[in-house]
Amino acid sequence: MEALPRESIVDVLEARLREDILDGRHPAGSYLPPERRLADGYGVTRTTLKHAFGRLVQAGLLETRHGVGTKVRDYARLGGADLLPMLVRHDPRWVREIFEVRRSVGALIAQRAAARATGRQHAELRRLTDAVREAQDADAVQLADVEVHRALARATGNRVYVLLTNTLFNAYLPVRAALRGPFTDPEAAHRRLVPVVEAVTSGDGHRAHAAADAYLRDTEKIMLEGLA
Repeated sequence: MEALPRESIVDVLEARLREDILDGRHPAGSYLPPERRLADGYGVTRTTLKHAFGRLVQAGLLETRHGVGTKVRDYARLGGADLLPMLVRHDPRWVREIFEVRRSVGALIAQRAAARATGRQHAELRRLTDAVREAQDADAVQLADVEVHRALARATGNRVYVLLTNTLFNAYLPVRAALRGPFTDPEAAHRRLVPVVEAVTSGDGHRAHAAADAYLRDTEKIMLEGLA
């Protein structure tokens, strides 16, 4: 049996600082106290503090200026979608806003895919949809479902849609286990997807948009019930 990794003091401090920033105890645009005072306040060394700072700079929450200090970044104004997984871990209510974007983007992707997908992509979509029905458990069904949506995004011929799809899935990965409701029954999950794929492969953009919107609303309702 493999031993579980232990949290280091840097991990703990990073999490504490992140929560303090996202909770507003260190407001956006403000400078953190001097390193020595902050390290003493958290009961750590300045070296540990610097390591935690480095991680939070990488995450987009802090910025350091040599000779000036460490400033809390205005992530709401300047941050990108890569912050979403962290924000979801902090406050699962972000998931509702992610799902709102998921609905509008997902329906548009299906519409574009109907207009642009090739015969080879039609075959791939059918194969991946069948894989949803054949998956063995809720986790596998959920992951198989994700691959259908990735394939729909690829079928648009627009790489930005692919990246947006990846971003939206990555955003709710921290709470994915609580969102398995629509995927506990492989047959039902497959049945929900079929109208979307059939509309796309028939080249009917209007029907694909409507089918995807219905699919996304249905699954969102079930997932939010699970999250609650």
